[in-house]
Amino acid sequence: MTDHLAEAAPAGISSNAAAARSARYRAHSAVTDPGAHAELLRGVGAGFDALHRTVELLVDHYRATPGGVGAEQFDDIDRRWVASQLDALVERQPGPLDAPRAPEARLGGCCRDHSVLAVAILREHGVPARTRLGFAGYFAPGYHHDHVVGERWDDPTGRWVRFDPELDPAEYPFAVDDLPRGDAAGFRTAAEAWQAYRAGLTDLADHGVGPDTPYAGPAFVHGYLIADLAHRQRCEVLLWDGWGAMAAPGDELSAAQLELADLLAELTVAADAGDEGAEARLDELWSSDPRVRPERYVETWSPTGRIGRTDLECRTTEWRTEG
Repeated sequence: MTDHLAEAAPAGISSNAAAARSARYRAHSAVTDPGAHAELLRGVGAGFDALHRTVELLVDHYRATPGGVGAEQFDDIDRRWVASQLDALVERQPGPLDAPRAPEARLGGCCRDHSVLAVAILREHGVPARTRLGFAGYFAPGYHHDHVVGERWDDPTGRWVRFDPELDPAEYPFAVDDLPRGDAAGFRTAAEAWQAYRAGLTDLADHGVGPDTPYAGPAFVHGYLIADLAHRQRCEVLLWDGWGAMAAPGDELSAAQLELADLLAELTVAADAGDEGAEARLDELWSSDPRVRPERYVETWSPTGRIGRTDLECRTTEWRTEG
């Protein structure tokens, strides 16, 4: 793939900085590394239609699939590593990833897994890509569901193109492969949602897992703001991991937590707009601040009912409570 960054980088991003950013996200993270299954990822096309078709064939959403998922698929939701996900998929049905599959041959997962698999495919094809956490206003009127989407770097235009691999283009009145920005009814990053809250535009009661759950509000969005930084830094944690300054849903946020969230939101929004100084500051916080970086261990509160401590280096979880 030929880079066009020198002539296409947007204002505020030097060609050298854009090239470095591109290279950084072209490489696999520990999470998206397919291990022995790289050839399977290379067998899937890198265009949006191929990504959408493939991830929809591979992953059934553990909450949204009509009738639910099987017991084995339900346990899949804690398979954070793409190599582990591919191990299970190959064991259940060898062959190309974009071939039709019976439900029992698929993975149980969620939006995070659709997007992480899409990003893994793109990176295997040499396309810089990353996952982003936020809230989608296009699933249910009046509610912003927690959601994970992908971004791919587009060399000719020198920008990140945001896409939702779960969405069928024929079913939505907007470009699902180039999601519109700044629309409250579309996808908001956690940083954008936080800034809307601090500006008094929302109380965030309608930003969460769903109106039928207690997982919503400022403390919930606060956690997603930190987790979005992790995903931006190529540490694609599960949505139910916790560490550092994260609050439990429903907690009253301290002054220090509010100050940190305000800083992260400001820097993330600025970095998304092309501010390399903000990008560098996010890198600095990630490398030095244990409030935002999980280091080796995270606490994992799985929807299966299990609670444990995950060792990100050894790729193991010690479950203290079984579901």
